[in-house]
Amino acid sequence: MGEARQQSDDDHFMGLALELAREAREAGEVPIGAVMVRDGQVVGEAYNRPIESSDPTAHAEINAIRKAARAETNYRLPHCTLYVTLEPCVMCAGAIVHARVERLVFGAIDPKSGAAGSLYRVPTDVRLNHQVEVTAGVRRRECGDLLQRFFRERRPRAR
Repeated sequence: MGEARQQSDDDHFMGLALELAREAREAGEVPIGAVMVRDGQVVGEAYNRPIESSDPTAHAEINAIRKAARAETNYRLPHCTLYVTLEPCVMCAGAIVHARVERLVFGAIDPKSGAAGSLYRVPTDVRLNHQVEVTAGVRRRECGDLLQRFFRERRPRAR
């Protein structure tokens, strides 16, 4: 795939992930969205649902991986790209590696718990039995702004 085509696809699918993040915000969840793509087709998409589901593992990435695995009838997801609006945490990065996702594309970095470049480099760690190609910063500002607005609205104003 040409570089211009890949950038166009990355922008498009991150846009879909952003739409899901906005749905999460409307549902009262932290606004993070994820879209799993294979051969240009969405095979799984989700947003954060830990509050709604009372499940601390119900991150957008995990939910999208589960949906894609069911759709593909395979617990491995080779030849798939996962688009997510925020850099994955350690749990999600581990799941991405275990699912054998080929490529991870994320928007905003997470300096406090990011595991795909910020604090840890789980997807590219050569000590693991699978490495994932990582592209960071796609629509970074838009992804970051959505999260910042969400948390700013939730914080009580200082008096």
